[in-house]
Amino acid sequence: MLSRDPLLLLSATRLAALIRERAVTSAEVVEAHIRHIERVNPTLNAMVADRFEAARAEARAADALLEQGGAAGAPPFLGVPCSIKESFAVAGMPNSAGLVARAGVRAEEDAVTVTRLRAAGFIPLGVTNVSELCMWMETNNRLYGRTNNPYDPARTAGGSSGGEAAVVGAGGAPIGLGSDIGGSIRMPAFFNGVFGHKPTGGLVPTSGQFPLPGERGLRFMTTGPIARRAEDLMPVLRILAGPDARDPGCAPLPLGDPASVDLGTLTVLSVEHDGVRRVSADLVAAQRRAAEALAACGATVIEAKVDLLARALDIWTAMVGTSGGVTFRALLGDGRPVSLPRELARWSVRRSPHTLPALGLTLLEDVGGLLPARVERALELGKALRAELVSRIGEQGVMLYPSYTSPAPRHYAPLLPPFQWTYTAVLNVMEMPATQVPLGLNGEGLPLGVQVAAIHGNDHVTIAVAEHLERSFGGWVPPSLSWCRR
Repeated sequence: MLSRDPLLLLSATRLAALIRERAVTSAEVVEAHIRHIERVNPTLNAMVADRFEAARAEARAADALLEQGGAAGAPPFLGVPCSIKESFAVAGMPNSAGLVARAGVRAEEDAVTVTRLRAAGFIPLGVTNVSELCMWMETNNRLYGRTNNPYDPARTAGGSSGGEAAVVGAGGAPIGLGSDIGGSIRMPAFFNGVFGHKPTGGLVPTSGQFPLPGERGLRFMTTGPIARRAEDLMPVLRILAGPDARDPGCAPLPLGDPASVDLGTLTVLSVEHDGVRRVSADLVAAQRRAAEALAACGATVIEAKVDLLARALDIWTAMVGTSGGVTFRALLGDGRPVSLPRELARWSVRRSPHTLPALGLTLLEDVGGLLPARVERALELGKALRAELVSRIGEQGVMLYPSYTSPAPRHYAPLLPPFQWTYTAVLNVMEMPATQVPLGLNGEGLPLGVQVAAIHGNDHVTIAVAEHLERSFGGWVPPSLSWCRR
C-alpha cells in the first residue's frame, strides 16, 4: 500500500525540497498523508485527535507563499506534515496525557517545541496517543484506548510515544515529536521500525508539556524527533534545541555536524546485555552486524561488559524519584493523591479510570520512599556509572546497546517481567544522547534495532552512526499493512 504513493516513503528533508522546487505541492503531500492516516488509524488507534482541515488550509497557504515569493527566505520545512504527541500543548487540541480526569483539557497555546516546528514550516496533522501520564512502555489509557503496532496489530507500539512512532512507522508522517524520560522515544521507535533520537539532557526545552518532572528531573526528560529517515534527525534537532526561559533545565549547547564525524577514528563499545535481563538472539545478532559494519569503516570495536548496568532499575528509580515535583500518586488524581488500595479494588472490577501499570508505578514510588538507604546507595551508583560510561566511551566513541530485550512483544506481555525498559531508561538519568537505529526485520517480520549512545553533547556522533547504519542496512522497512482492508 505504501509503495503506491512514493510521497509516503520520503524524508521530511526530501519532501521539503520537492515542495520548494514546485515538483509537488504542499497540499498534495499533506493530503497523501491524511488519506493514509484515515486508512490505517482505525486499526492502529495512533492519532487520537486530528486537525486535518486546518492542515489542509495551512498547506494551501504554504503553496500560495511559494507562488508569490519563491523559495528564497521560506522556512526550511515549509509545507511538510508532522505529528505531535498528545502530551505536548498544541493550541486548540486535547492535552490530557491520557488521564481521564483531564478529558476536557485543551491547550490554549503551543508548547515551545511545537512553536519551533511551526516556525520551521511544519504542519501538524494531529496529536497522538500516549500511555497514561506518559509513564509506561505500552501506549494504553482509559481515555483513548490502546495503540497497535503497524507490523502486527497484536503487538505493542511501545510507550509513551507509541502513537507517534506508530504513525511514523506506518507511513502517516515523515517525522513526529516525542518525549522521553525512560525510553519513550527510543522504545516505540524501535518497536515500529523507525529512528528516534533522545538528545543530551538539557539540550531541548520541555516547556508546554504535561506532565513534567520536578526541576532536577528536567534534564532526564528529553524532547526529540521520531523519523522514518535518518537524514531528518539533525535538522529537526537543530530546530528544537536551545534555551527557553520557562525551562530552568535547558542550557545552551553547541551542536556538531554529523558530516564532520570520521567513522574510521571511532571507538565502538558494544555492550550486548546488562548482565540481568536476557536479550533475544536476533537482537544480539543484529547488534553484532552493526558493529561489523562500523568496523568495516575502520572503527575500533570493543566487546564490553559494564557491571553497573545491572543496577539500572535502582539507579533510574532513585534518580527520577528524588528529582522533586508533584508525586505520581497526585498526578493520577489530577492534583489529589489517589488511594492505591481503593483504585486497585476498583480496577479489579473494571471501574478504575486508571491502568494497572500506572497503579503499579505508584507502588514503586511508595517503596522507594520506604528505603532511604537503598535510594542513597543507588544515587551513588548512578554517579559512578555516569563517570565510567563517559570514560570508556570517550570523546571519539559510541556505545551500542540494546533498545529492548526483544522485538515488539504482544500486548500485555511487558507486564511479566515488568522492568525490561531499563535498557533505555538508564541512559536518561545518565543524560547521554542516544539514537535508536532500525536494522531490518527478523524472521517474523518485526523490526530489529539498536541504540547508539555517546557522551554529553555528542548528539551529532550518534546521528552520524545512525546515518551510516541506514546506508548499510536500509533503515526503515515499510510494513506490509496486510491487515489494512481499506
